[in-house]
Amino acid sequence: MLTGGLGGVMEAASRGARKAGGVTIAIVPGVKTELANESVDIAIASGMAEGRNVMIIQTADGVIALPGQFGTLSEVAFALLYGKPVVSLGSWRPDPAVIAASDAETAVRLILSAVGRAGAAT
Repeated sequence: MLTGGLGGVMEAASRGARKAGGVTIAIVPGVKTELANESVDIAIASGMAEGRNVMIIQTADGVIALPGQFGTLSEVAFALLYGKPVVSLGSWRPDPAVIAASDAETAVRLILSAVGRAGAAT
C-alpha cells in the first residue's frame, strides 16, 4: 500500500504498479469513484474523508509512505499502531520503526521483505 503524495505522485505509483503486473486499488475520500486516477483498477468510494485512513491501513500488509501532509502522517501513525511495517520514501519518520528508503526500487524491496514476500520483488 502506498500512502501520501500529491495526485501526480500517486498516479505515477499506480501506473508503475500496474505496469509491473499489479492490481491497483484506491480508497477515495469522497463518494465518486471517478476521482481515482486512470491507473486505478478498483476504486472504492468511502465517503469518509480522512476517516478512511484506518480502513486503508487495516487493508494493507505494509505501507510505503510518500511525501505528503498530515493525512500521510496519520496513516503512518495508524500503521505503527496496528503493527504494520512502514517504509518512508522521503516522507514522515516519527518513529525509529519506520525504515528509510532512498529510491522507489529500494522501498519496494524493503516493504516486500518486511511483509515476508521477498521473492515477489523479482
